[in-house]
Amino acid sequence: QVQLVESGGGLVQAGGSLRLTCATSGVTFSNYYRAWVRQAPGKEREFVARINRYGDKASYADSVNDRFTIWLDNTKNLVNLHMDKLKPEDTGVYYCAATRYYDGTIAGFDYWGQGTQVTVSS
Repeated sequence: QVQLVESGGGLVQAGGSLRLTCATSGVTFSNYYRAWVRQAPGKEREFVARINRYGDKASYADSVNDRFTIWLDNTKNLVNLHMDKLKPEDTGVYYCAATRYYDGTIAGFDYWGQGTQVTVSS
């Protein structure tokens, strides 16, 4: 059984930092393409950051580029997201997602965590 469990969310002031971690079990971690996706209140889910299964190619939403960093820790089956210079518009539920075959869409991700709340106050 595949499980993804996020941690690290919380309340932070604008300009601050948070680090999210997603622990994975039940799969061969290195076979999966990983992503962080967020959903703000009243809005659709959107990609925040994506990383390939080897951990050597990442991409970011324009809104977070140069502020967020995604990376893998294959030895510990973790995917991390460091968020810096946070803004109120970064507020939302952040989900960790995984898929073996990335098709370019959020819907194409097969496995999801339960989400962790990030709230950035102004």
